[in-house]
Amino acid sequence: MKKSLISQEKFDHMTRLSDGQQIIAALAIDQRGALKRLLAAAAGGGEFGDEILVDFKKVISSDLTPYASSILLDCEYGVPASKLRAGTCGFIAGYEKTGYDASTPGRLPDLLDNWSVKRIKDLGADAVKILLYYDVDDRAEINDIKHAWIERIGSECQAEEIPYFVEILTYDASDMDVTSREYAALKPHKVTGAMREFSKPCYKADVLKVEVPVNMNFVEGYTDEEPVYSLEEAKGYFKEQAEATHLPFIFLSAGVSASLFQETLVVAKEAGSTFNGVLCGRATWKDAVAIFASQGQEAAKAWLGDKGRKNMEDLNTVLSSTASPWTDKVQIK
Repeated sequence: MKKSLISQEKFDHMTRLSDGQQIIAALAIDQRGALKRLLAAAAGGGEFGDEILVDFKKVISSDLTPYASSILLDCEYGVPASKLRAGTCGFIAGYEKTGYDASTPGRLPDLLDNWSVKRIKDLGADAVKILLYYDVDDRAEINDIKHAWIERIGSECQAEEIPYFVEILTYDASDMDVTSREYAALKPHKVTGAMREFSKPCYKADVLKVEVPVNMNFVEGYTDEEPVYSLEEAKGYFKEQAEATHLPFIFLSAGVSASLFQETLVVAKEAGSTFNGVLCGRATWKDAVAIFASQGQEAAKAWLGDKGRKNMEDLNTVLSSTASPWTDKVQIK
């Protein structure tokens, strides 16, 4: 099997991001605009400053990182939270601006002002993460802009000897609803095609953070509606996805429930997927948002110490029997 070549320094960073099995059991709390809207709505509407975002991230980091191998935080509002993480927990830093300019075609990405990979590394991060909206079927001139952007950051990460996590969110340029059954039929092609593209050496990606290749809400046995895929078809897509890359890859939770995400990992394993962990956000902590905003920090901490901790521990148990070590896919230069 072809292996990814990485430096000793990158290997050491990756080890700090992983558990004892060399599986990435990471917690994601890099959401910004959407999270602020959720917090504001739960608090009864009105205008809220950035402090509510900073404070919520601090609570999540201090209370849940004892159960995570690493945490993903943004550089805009997450730096104070990064200093409260458990000592055994690695740090992945988000480098991109949140969202995209909807008035410009293509959902084009942009980087945070006043940040660089060097500054992120100096902050104490073990990896740099960027998010890219990508449609493998979009116009060549749109995708060429995105390809060059990913290459540019990859070179920056290589120069600083820090792992490069490329997060891909797929969509269709027609702007169809990505939660629809119509998009569900296209999703395996979109996800696997994007993974195949960004596994090319020119991008210098070290880890792909990706969606599962199917919408589980339309899989036979997981839906009350007419399914889009049989369970065997879904498993075939998981297997095809794993075979599309030689790089380590991890799954994002995409906001589904904790129980459905855990069941999804079992299906992936049964299909023969060689995924190497997760970067799980809302599936772990989203129920704490309303509690934090309406009842305060102590009530949220009580929920996190009970339900949040259970979500993390249950996920770790599932990961230990489903995910594969990323060390199976890499070789030190």
